[in-house]
Order: sequence, then structure tokens, then C-alpha cells
Amino acid sequence: MQKEQDRRKIVISLLVAASVVALDQLSKLWIKNNPHGVELLPGFLDFVYVENYGSAFGLFANQTFILITIIVISLIIILLFLYLSSPATTLSIVAVGLILGGALGNLIDRLQYGYVTDFIDVHLQNLYHWYTFNLADTAIVIGILTFIYSLYRSGLFNKAYKNGHRSKD
Repeated sequence: MQKEQDRRKIVISLLVAASVVALDQLSKLWIKNNPHGVELLPGFLDFVYVENYGSAFGLFANQTFILITIIVISLIIILLFLYLSSPATTLSIVAVGLILGGALGNLIDRLQYGYVTDFIDVHLQNLYHWYTFNLADTAIVIGILTFIYSLYRSGLFNKAYKNGHRSKD
């Protein structure tokens, strides 16, 4: 019975990851074929083609080997968690799939082109521009937030707090 549940959680996570990779790569292919950009919500949201040679927020620019190494190590940790986490909830398994899919989507770009294609440009007129990002980045952020929420729902934070604040009798 346990092996069937383990197999099921891996399948769910891998299906989520595969869906993220497919959507991410298709969206990047679309923007590469439409590099002139699209204004979706004037003054707020545009699709623009950007080649990102760094990581989040432009860190490690032109350090492709370091970035690939960090991504591969992160993927190994994610896969180990997926394999070893027997009591994982469906929510945490979906979260891991989102993170895995996002990491793989950006890794594919790094290996294929040496950069990641970003295209989602959120801004407030010309007053403020957030960093341009892609669907893989979005999946990673949503996955991390969902994973933290699943840990909160499981009572893990409460248990850790209680363990850290036990009276020393």
C-alpha cells in the first residue's frame, strides 16, 4: 500500500513538473517568434523579449556554469525530498512539482542558449519596473509559497515553536 502511495505522489509531482516545463517552453518559443513585444495592460503589463544571462534579480550575470551547478544541486535536493517524504501532503507534492518544473524549464534554456528567456514585464507606467520574468520563475515562486503554506497547515511551524520554547524544568 505504501509503495503505491509513494508511486502516486511521484507521478503527481512529475505530471505537474512536465506541465510547467511544457507551458514554459511553449511561451518562450512564442515570445522568441514575436520579439517586438505585446502591450497587454497599458501602463502595467507587457510581454517583451529579454535574454537573461544572470539569475533572479540579475545575480551571477554571465556565470552560466555556476548557475547550472546551483540548479542541478537544487534539483537533486528536490528529487530527494520527493523520494524520502512519505507523509507529504498532496499540496506539498504539487508545490514540489511546480518548483521542479520551473527549475527544469530554466535549466533547459541555460543548457540550450546560455541564458534564460524572460518576457513578462510588470511595471507602473514608467515609474517602476519589476524584473522581467517567465512562467518557470512564476511556477518556482508559487511552488515555494505553496510549500511553505503546506508546512504551516501540517502544524510543523507550531511544533517547532513549541519545541523551541519548552520550559526548562
